[in-house]
Amino acid sequence: MLHEVAGDILLSKAEAIAHGVAPHDHFDSGLALSIRERWPALTKDFRHYCHERNPKPGELWSWAGAGGVRIVNLMTQEAAPTHEQGNPGQATLAHVNHALRELRKHIESEEITSIALPKIATGVGGLEWSDVKPLIEKNLGDLDCRVIVYTTFRAGQEASEFN
Repeated sequence: MLHEVAGDILLSKAEAIAHGVAPHDHFDSGLALSIRERWPALTKDFRHYCHERNPKPGELWSWAGAGGVRIVNLMTQEAAPTHEQGNPGQATLAHVNHALRELRKHIESEEITSIALPKIATGVGGLEWSDVKPLIEKNLGDLDCRVIVYTTFRAGQEASEFN
């Protein structure tokens, strides 16, 4: 079941936070930038992962940092034309769907009991929430995991995630 909330996802008490990125993303805009500023080691580890594995859209990469933070990076967008420069391409519903299926497998295998995510792929990714929300419902809606969707951003405000 999805629980829609308003607040700052970076203050989430969920076991993990998921968000959309592109392969070889520079984390320089949107939520990714805020994540890079809060957990700079994630960006360094992500670059290393991308150089080693060359991930494709529709995949995911999970990161665990100090203090138990877990960030799941969903490859919802096309990579930039070159890895060194350029903005990532737009997200596609197919990439989002594949990434959400991978997220479901990840939640089940890691036995995650709560996960927070924004309206993935609707900011920098350029998709419409009315198209993305049904994919989240289809792929994650029946999990035992509490899926907390931050539909409204409110800087510095903790959401009521577990009410």
